[in-house]
Amino acid sequence: MTDRKILGVHPSKPTVEGAGVRLYRAFGHDEAKRMDPFLMLDDFHSGDPDDYMAGFPWHPHRGFETVTYMVTGAMEHTDNLGNRGVIRDGDVQWMTAGSGIIHQEKPLRAEGFMQGFQLWVNLPRAHKMTAPRYRGITADQIPEVKVGGSTVKVIAGRLNGVEGPVRDLFVDIEYLDVALAPGAEFSHETDESWTAFAYTFKGVAGFSGSRPIKAYNLVELGAGDKIKAEAGPRGARFLLASGKPLGEPIAWRGSVVMNTQVELDQAYKELREGTFTKADLSPDEAK
Repeated sequence: MTDRKILGVHPSKPTVEGAGVRLYRAFGHDEAKRMDPFLMLDDFHSGDPDDYMAGFPWHPHRGFETVTYMVTGAMEHTDNLGNRGVIRDGDVQWMTAGSGIIHQEKPLRAEGFMQGFQLWVNLPRAHKMTAPRYRGITADQIPEVKVGGSTVKVIAGRLNGVEGPVRDLFVDIEYLDVALAPGAEFSHETDESWTAFAYTFKGVAGFSGSRPIKAYNLVELGAGDKIKAEAGPRGARFLLASGKPLGEPIAWRGSVVMNTQVELDQAYKELREGTFTKADLSPDEAK
């Protein structure tokens, strides 16, 4: 087997989104082609509610999926399909925007430190206009696998015969939350044709013998069929994701991701005309 070597290490960048939420972008629009099928990863973490309480008011999505994972804290979701809920410590919200959804996300004030992530997964051309759907997965539905000095939460995909709760996906991906004890090692086999990355958010870790990498860094992993990580003396925690590339054109503007400029123009025309979503409820009715 061949270990995946590091292609690059990139610190997440401070960014302001929504109504003024301060967050950190691990990768986004400019990196989307090489991160295929993944489009974006945002890390929102702060001990100051003023950094996040403004939230993300009503906004549209089409053509991809959003995966919101709360490590600690709470986020309220409401959409024009009538879905409403709060995801808390360890919960996941997997939302398929498909043909079009309009929603809002409101962080709830937390005592102490709040942290969560939102990963965007592209949809293939054949499913860009699929019916929207929303799935809320609670922490107790996400299995944990203990291997040596590692504890791994399997959100999607499979590890040591244990399958995550998020299944029947349009794109083949794995999404893991890996926590390593001090000095512990972790290895995981992956399809050699898949894109893979890690995002460190606690402690220090090396990958395939690399130098120690601190928290809040994106680690792009190269070709190979095995991912190997080693924790520093204080342990480490990181997200690990891999997925089968779509190899399709990306046309991206704002919160709509299609394959062509014509499709983008059509989406925004429908937004202006009020025909963007096919659901019965309007955002005002869903409130």
